[in-house]
Amino acid sequence: MPLIAIVIVLALIVILVLGLYNSIISAKNKVSEAWSGIDIQLKRRTDLIPNLVETVKGYAKHEKDVLEDVTKARASLMQAKGPQDSAVANDQLTKTLKSLFAVAENYPQLKASDNFLDLQHQLGDTEDRIAYSRQYYNSSVLNFNTKIKTFPTVLLAGIFGFKEAEFFKATEEEKEDIKVSF
Repeated sequence: MPLIAIVIVLALIVILVLGLYNSIISAKNKVSEAWSGIDIQLKRRTDLIPNLVETVKGYAKHEKDVLEDVTKARASLMQAKGPQDSAVANDQLTKTLKSLFAVAENYPQLKASDNFLDLQHQLGDTEDRIAYSRQYYNSSVLNFNTKIKTFPTVLLAGIFGFKEAEFFKATEEEKEDIKVSF
């Protein structure tokens, strides 16, 4: 009888450990899936850039530096590895796109171009998708990090070497107040 009790207790412990381990793996996979969502939207954004640059080139031939900066920032984003590198490269691309749209303000024909307006709309839509993907990713990271830091899963996380995932952070520029004047 005592042998059966010991076997039952051991079986319950094994089942508990497997359940906890699987919950950590599930949370880690959710982080990977959420990162994939950001990556897809960043790729979509970089795919729109060449069309935008070509459209602006036709109107603003002497704005070569701005166009080159956008192209370089796009290349940096495409080569970025991981959340932190991607966040930095994404911020750089955002800055250069702001410069590009500022240049476009000087060209009324460009601003009225259907192609430019469509690309501008698609970029705006993509920015919204990136923001949603970042929010979903950070929520998944929070869930995973909480799971590996709380008892009893913290015991297994340490044994199996699970490390905290990085958040996709906003830059200092993105945190600044927006000044609106009429």
